[in-house]
Amino acid sequence: MNVNKALMVGAILLVGMAAFGQEFPRAEVGFNYSYARYAPSASYSKGHSLNGGGGSAVFNWNEYLGIRADLQGYGSNLTGFNITPNPTFPSGLNGNVQGNLFTYLFGPQLKVRAHKLEPFGNLLFGGAHTNVYGNAFTTLCQPIAGRCGITKAPTAEAFAMSFGGGVDIPINHRVSFRPAEVSYLLTRFSNPLTKTNNQNNFRYLVGINFNLGNTTY
Repeated sequence: MNVNKALMVGAILLVGMAAFGQEFPRAEVGFNYSYARYAPSASYSKGHSLNGGGGSAVFNWNEYLGIRADLQGYGSNLTGFNITPNPTFPSGLNGNVQGNLFTYLFGPQLKVRAHKLEPFGNLLFGGAHTNVYGNAFTTLCQPIAGRCGITKAPTAEAFAMSFGGGVDIPINHRVSFRPAEVSYLLTRFSNPLTKTNNQNNFRYLVGINFNLGNTTY
């Protein structure tokens, strides 16, 4: 009888220890540097590099699946336009304007938790904001009557999507180093200055990730 009780208690303890060992962070908060290669959809506006940064927060449903919120901002960058005369721009359009880019994305993230490497992938949806096209309208179109066939500034908002992944290297149970997160970033700024809808961009992040809540796993 005593042996049976001892075996039962031991089994309960083992199950409890296993369950405890599989606990995961309830949330993760990250801060990062971000590089983006912006690829305009119109040939008359060349691609350019953007430098910035931001952060993310992940709320984990279980050991593998979480919901991520990702916010990134890129400082003012020079964008050039060289448009030959056409019905939309009767006098053509030539010049450089300053502009920024912000993205705010949300979606699922899958992560494999190991002691030395934690690879992850995500699919995020949301929006993007830039003042490039509004600045182009203000500084290049408005000063010259009839130069542009558009009468109001293009919208600064657009749909955005990101698909990619990376890896975290745990420093301890609370802190991880993120050497690389690489993703395809789609933005859909649609106006006469973009010509077509899709801008197929590249994004790279590097930063630090902090685990919150239970961290034994």
